[in-house]
Amino acid sequence: MIRLTLRQFRTQAVVALGALLVVAVLLAITGPTVVHLAAESAVTKFPGPYLSLHEALSFVLLAIPALIGIFWGAPLVARELETGTFRLAWTQSVTRTRWLAVKLAVLGVSSMVVAGLFSLMVTWWSGPIDRVKLNLFDSAWFGARGITPIGYALFAFALGVTAGVAICRVQPAIVTTLVAFIFARVAVTLWVRPHFLAPVHTSFALTSPMVGIGVVNNAAGATLSASASIPNDWVYSAQIVSKTGHALIPQAVQNAIPDLGAAGGAHAQGVGQEFQTQFQTGIAKLSTTYHVLVTYQPGSRYWAFQGLETTLFIALALALFGVCFWWVRGRVS
Repeated sequence: MIRLTLRQFRTQAVVALGALLVVAVLLAITGPTVVHLAAESAVTKFPGPYLSLHEALSFVLLAIPALIGIFWGAPLVARELETGTFRLAWTQSVTRTRWLAVKLAVLGVSSMVVAGLFSLMVTWWSGPIDRVKLNLFDSAWFGARGITPIGYALFAFALGVTAGVAICRVQPAIVTTLVAFIFARVAVTLWVRPHFLAPVHTSFALTSPMVGIGVVNNAAGATLSASASIPNDWVYSAQIVSKTGHALIPQAVQNAIPDLGAAGGAHAQGVGQEFQTQFQTGIAKLSTTYHVLVTYQPGSRYWAFQGLETTLFIALALALFGVCFWWVRGRVS
C-alpha cells in the first residue's frame, strides 16, 4: 500500500523537488548580496529587484499551503471515489482504515516537509531585510516565516482531503478547499491570533520619539490622537490618558493649543511655523498631565505566537483527519 501511494504521488513529488531546487539555487546566489547590503544600508536603499524578490518569496510561501491543499489534498481521495478505483484496493485485503491512513501519512508528512524546507530557505534569505524592517508581527510576513507554514500546509492538506471525501468530486473539492482555507487563515489572523496571549501595557510621554501625535475632529471638537511605533512589537492601540486613566478631553486640548480648531484639524506639520511652535508648546504642557498608554505584544513573544498558531492549525488538521476516517469507514460504500 505504501509503494502504491508513493507511485501515485511521484508526479507531485518531482514537481515539488524541482521547485525546491530552483528556489534553493536562486536564494544561494542572491543571499550573500542581501547580507552585504543589509549590513551597509537601510532597507529603503536596497536595489528594487531584491525588495521585489523579498515580497515575491513571501507571497509564494503564503500560497504554498493553499496549493498543497488543492493539488495534493483535494484529489487524493476524491479522484478515487469519483472513478470508483477505491473498490479495487478494498478487495485486495486492504482495510479502509489502512488505505486512508497510508495516504494521509505519506502525503501529510510530505506536505509539512515541503512547506518547512521552503520556509527555512525564505526565512534565512529574508532575515537580513526583516531585521532592518523591524516588523516581526507584520501580517504579510508572519505566516511566511518560521514554522507556521508547516501548520498551514498540514491543515490545507487535511482540508482538501476532507472536502474530497465529503463531496466525492475533484473540481468542487478544489474550490471548497481554496475558499475554506482562505477563510480560516483570515479568521485566525484577524480574530484569533490577537488573543493567543494577553497583551502588555507601557507608557510613553507625549513628547517621546516612539509616539506620533495627530489631530482629529469629532463631535466635541478638535482633539489629539496617538500612535506608537516600537521595533518588532505588535502594537494593538495607543491612547492618550491622564495619570488616573481618564481619556484626553477636547477642552484640555483647546486650553493647551487654542488655535487647534482654527487649523481645521490639520496635522501640525501641515501649517505655519507659528502654529507649529504653539502645537509643540501645547504638547509639552499636556505632557505634565497626560501620557500615551500603549497596548502591545512584545517582539520577544514572536516564537511563542509562531508555536501557538502552528499548534492550532496542526490540531485542526488532526481533527479533520478524524472526520475523514469516520466518513470513509461509515459513509463511503
